[in-house]
Amino acid sequence: MGRAAAGRGHPLRAPSYGGQMSTGTPSPTSVIAVTGGHVVPVSGPAIEGGVVLIEDGRIVAVGPDVDVPAGAEVIDATGRWVLPGFVEGHGHVGISEEGVGIEGNDVNEMTGPDMAAVRAIDAIDIDDEGFRDALSGGVTSIVVKPGSGNPIGGQSVAIKAWGGRTVDEQVISDSVSVKSALGENPKRVYREKKQLPSTRLGVALVIREAFTRAQDYRAARAAAAAKDEPFSVDLGLEVLARVLDGELVWDQHTHRHDDIATALRLADEFGYRLVVNHGTEAHKIADVLAERDVPVIFGPMLTSRSKVELRDRAIVNLATIAAAGVRVAITTDHPVVPINFLVHQAALAVKEGLPRQTALEALTVNPASFFGLEGRVGALAPGLDADVVIWSGDPLDLASRAEHVLIDGVTVYRWDEQARAGRVVERSERFSR
Repeated sequence: MGRAAAGRGHPLRAPSYGGQMSTGTPSPTSVIAVTGGHVVPVSGPAIEGGVVLIEDGRIVAVGPDVDVPAGAEVIDATGRWVLPGFVEGHGHVGISEEGVGIEGNDVNEMTGPDMAAVRAIDAIDIDDEGFRDALSGGVTSIVVKPGSGNPIGGQSVAIKAWGGRTVDEQVISDSVSVKSALGENPKRVYREKKQLPSTRLGVALVIREAFTRAQDYRAARAAAAAKDEPFSVDLGLEVLARVLDGELVWDQHTHRHDDIATALRLADEFGYRLVVNHGTEAHKIADVLAERDVPVIFGPMLTSRSKVELRDRAIVNLATIAAAGVRVAITTDHPVVPINFLVHQAALAVKEGLPRQTALEALTVNPASFFGLEGRVGALAPGLDADVVIWSGDPLDLASRAEHVLIDGVTVYRWDEQARAGRVVERSERFSR
């Protein structure tokens, strides 16, 4: 999906730091300069007293000696830290709405074990309170995924955390991944239904049979195209064929080391791109994951050992996985853990031995690269979207807070020190005429 989908129709001009937010419509070439802060691009070394220059929603320059054009909006970040917006690589914001109950729970379509055809975007409520929480925690991009009730759960979507009139205007990419689950969750769901799959054997069988059908479907489709013959489209098999073609990542929910081994086995059989989600016991086979360059989106960390496959849950496991050479990201699995606690999980992982730089990469460049989003988000670099967060201090310090959040160069959140509360720029303000 092109940049026009990112919701720039009626942007809100970003005010000078400490100024009042307005609902004016800037010119298409409006320029914003974030100046004087401790700039942490993540993709490069930190810059003391750096400048982040933004034009028309994109970053055009980052450095210590960037010329600020006359007439530019200036955000003075002196004494503060400036970072790219964080990327939550595994969340259910908007499809598991907070404070709503069953009416807002659209995470799992558990009427059949293979739901490759369903799409998370069709169930996202962008007014879910979780999105406001995301902004307060410096999270500006989220890969929203179906849940883990089915062996094949459906299609994910990468979106901005705020800014569109509809969810479609917040889409970064709708070609991201397909969610799949191994282990206890699908076993429990379908055992209660007294149908396949009720064991780990059955869960793997469902996935294996689905991809075998997709291989046959892809071959039949190609044969029909070569003969210029009509061909009946199957929405689910079309999606799985895209996984086989490498267009979509296979997002594998898996906790135990034996389930991770099954995930690797299936990936070897069908040749798709695998990302391990959760990876509670990934430390037990971290060397295998590193050899195969299979990334892990680790977490959530701030939970109890609520089921058997979480018996070995420990924050230190992330440091062990990373030390083995595995590329890692961090997830809250929102709403399992509130999404604004994403950065706190990173801080706790640093306490347990994760290098600081790795922790910051796990919040930004890594999840972006896992899903092909690195050309849009995840760092402060020329050409990327101007998703910029100004922190009161080091974000890995629990006392620091996100004070000013911009998405596509537009102010969407401010901390009001006098009121001791965060202030989200609501859609009714942004799109009023």
